[in-house]
Amino acid sequence: MNPYIRNLNKIEFVVTMACTGKCIHCSEGDHSGCTEHIDKAVASEAVRKICAHYNISTVMTFGGEPLLYPETVCMIHKTATELDVAKRQVITNGFFSKDKGRIKTVTVSLADSGVNNLLLSVDAFHQETIPLETVMFFAKCAVDSGIPVKLQPAWLVSAEDKNSYNEKTKGIIRAFDHLHIPLNQGNVVFPSGNAFKYLREYFDDNAAPFSPYEEDPKDIKTVSFDANGDVLNGNIYKTDIIEIISTYRP
Repeated sequence: MNPYIRNLNKIEFVVTMACTGKCIHCSEGDHSGCTEHIDKAVASEAVRKICAHYNISTVMTFGGEPLLYPETVCMIHKTATELDVAKRQVITNGFFSKDKGRIKTVTVSLADSGVNNLLLSVDAFHQETIPLETVMFFAKCAVDSGIPVKLQPAWLVSAEDKNSYNEKTKGIIRAFDHLHIPLNQGNVVFPSGNAFKYLREYFDDNAAPFSPYEEDPKDIKTVSFDANGDVLNGNIYKTDIIEIISTYRP
């Protein structure tokens, strides 16, 4: 066992960097021109191989907007379900189609694949470009399908700060009251990508673009696959995932 990856317990996939939103708080910046997505069969096989060697408690899919490729998301989580991974999580902005029939079909597929933790990104930033009505319909379909859903807002400065973005976010959250969807803690916007470009006034002059999701390179707990197959110091399309893990050095 690689000593740098001895505590691995989570697998995550950036299914695609393509996104339906144009959020000014996005740490990744402009998503235009992103068409790549990870191959569902390759991703599924990677989950099987990693789970054969490690006690994985969570498999997560996100993006971009992962549900632009729902078949990939569902195959990954179906595999995780078959392998008894406890948490099968999707992070989505809920806007991947305007067609209600398509939305219903995708939601049922997510439920059938075993997704048991759906974080729905709704806040003042997402709703500048993403229609709340469509997201609300998706949320209702998810609840009706039995998928556990939580609202996952992005807060500016802190959840307690009374800036105009946070106040608008609170109003958007209240719009979901009738669906009885609980509120997750969400996350705090950090100064990177679009956030640094458009929201600079809200950050200290010396604020560093620190991501709370960065891993300790000497104690990897999460194996994260990019949409192009990059993972750790290798690429899943070129090298077997177990070899990548075995030969990884920080």
